[in-house]
Order: sequence, then structure tokens, then C-alpha cells
Amino acid sequence: MLTNERKQEIIGSFKRGEQDTGSPEVQIALLTERIRYLTEHFQTHKKDHHSRRGLLKMVSRRRKLLDYLHNVDAARYRDILAKLELRR
Repeated sequence: MLTNERKQEIIGSFKRGEQDTGSPEVQIALLTERIRYLTEHFQTHKKDHHSRRGLLKMVSRRRKLLDYLHNVDAARYRDILAKLELRR
């Protein structure tokens, strides 16, 4: 899972201000890290359907945050896609 050190690294690299932990960029980056972990988990645990439901909820939440960011500031949206290597 996501350790505190890894979480602080992600927040540090995507925060917009000094005390920022809740901006869309930070939330998208944290969700992306959790999604990547779960996709690796499903390579070995193919029948873990309970976690798969959580994964789908996370993907949906990330999609909503990306749509919001695209509507608010398209440059920040393109920047976050490039940093996280997401396709859209």
C-alpha cells in the first residue's frame, strides 16, 4: 500500500503551495499511485472482486477530478497528464 513516506513524496512533488495537501493535482497523484498498486495486485489475485470495486470507484473519482481540472485550467490539466503519464 501507500506508505507515509511515499505519500509525503507525492504531496511534495505535486503541491501548489506550502501547506497544500488537497488541490486536485495532489488528489489525482495520490489516486493514481493507489490505482497502479491495485492493478499490480490484480495480476496475482484475479478473483479479488471486492478490491476491484474499490479500484473502479477510485478510477471514477480520478476521472471526475481530471474533468474538473480541465474545466478550470486546461494548462494544469495537460501538465498533470504529462507528469503522471496518463493518456487522454
